[in-house]
Amino acid sequence: MDITTWNVNGLRAVLGKGALDWLKAEAPDVLCLQEIKARPEQLTDEQIAFFADYQALWNPAERPGYSGVATFARRASPQAQFGLGYPEFDREGRVICTRHADFMLYNIYFPNGQRGQGRVDYKLDFYARLLEQCDAAHARGEQIILCGDFNTAHKPIDLANPKANETASGFLPEERVWIDYYLQHGFVDAFRVLYPEKVQYTWWTYITNARKRNVGWRLDYFLVSETLMPRVKSVTIRDDLPGSDHCPVTLTIEEQPAG
Repeated sequence: MDITTWNVNGLRAVLGKGALDWLKAEAPDVLCLQEIKARPEQLTDEQIAFFADYQALWNPAERPGYSGVATFARRASPQAQFGLGYPEFDREGRVICTRHADFMLYNIYFPNGQRGQGRVDYKLDFYARLLEQCDAAHARGEQIILCGDFNTAHKPIDLANPKANETASGFLPEERVWIDYYLQHGFVDAFRVLYPEKVQYTWWTYITNARKRNVGWRLDYFLVSETLMPRVKSVTIRDDLPGSDHCPVTLTIEEQPAG
């Protein structure tokens, strides 16, 4: 089973550029998009038809042209949750949780803290509220996959210039420690477990030719329940695919045999 996550930085823009054409050939089982910046009614009939093979679930932000997530699944999910149940987060369209066989899949666009301390605090509170839900689900015996744009580089290996960014949101100690907390609460960073020393990024600023020079950050993750990790076969960062300031990341997981 292939699950792909991608912060598209504007769904209509990537569709207009043909930047999602690879989807037809690769056909992941689930596609989780973040920062869609659109409502489904804003797409053309042709753009909607592009996803005809999928069940489409949308959680756009209240504010036009901002944030929003969408999940596309080849096999319809019998259960879906939109948001975390907190209006201050849910109005920004940051979460869709769907059920797939024996695990819950969270498609998440974590807040960006670069607009001042208030947004950093908002971001940290979002991390805390989500972890509360995950703890409760783990306590019920659920298995979970968290995917999306975490807007945080966890370790120095996860960005090109860690020293120069020690005081930048996205690499602040108080942000990075929250990924530690998730790893202490039954999750593993699937990419880093499989490839402990691999240097690869998922986001590059549009300025200074950063992508061409590969001066990037790893901001897009799959955190999976520890009990699921033995079934994870690969995590592939598709830094060869253009169209956004982020690139797609695909997790391949062995499905649980029926019965």
